Order: sequence, then C-alpha cells, then structure tokens
Amino acid sequence: MSECKLDHTHEDVKSKFESQGPFLPEEMKPLFHQFFEKEHTQDLLNEVFHLLKKYDLASEEEKENRNNRLFLVLKNV
Repeated sequence: MSECKLDHTHEDVKSKFESQGPFLPEEMKPLFHQFFEKEHTQDLLNEVFHLLKKYDLASEEEKENRNNRLFLVLKNV
C-alpha cells in the first residue's frame, strides 16, 4: 500500500467501512461497530482507512493480508 499524507477522520473511516462492508468478512463487522464507539489515534484511523481503501478491488491474497491486519487492530482496541 502506498503511503498517504492525508489524515482521515473518524467519519472518513466509517464512510469507507460502509462502502466496503459488503466485501468484508461477516465476522469482522461487529468488531468495526465496537471500533466506531471509541476514539482512536490519528495513526490508527489512517491505517484502518488504508486497509479498507479499494478492498473490493484487492486480490484474494491481498484481502487475506488486509483481513489479518484488520483483525489484529480491531481485536486490540
């Protein structure tokens, strides 16, 4: 994934989640709902946004890598 210099807001991440939700594993969705109930650092918001960005266009291997990272982040916040 390319490095981005933009800071993404809580709402940016939520919007990206909603647009990519149909492509995400069902078992991940409740973790996102818990994630959105809390405040997070800018670095974490940016990371989650970029893991979700163009998720639907990623290869299966890339989706698996992103899923692993998303589960790690979502289960530890």
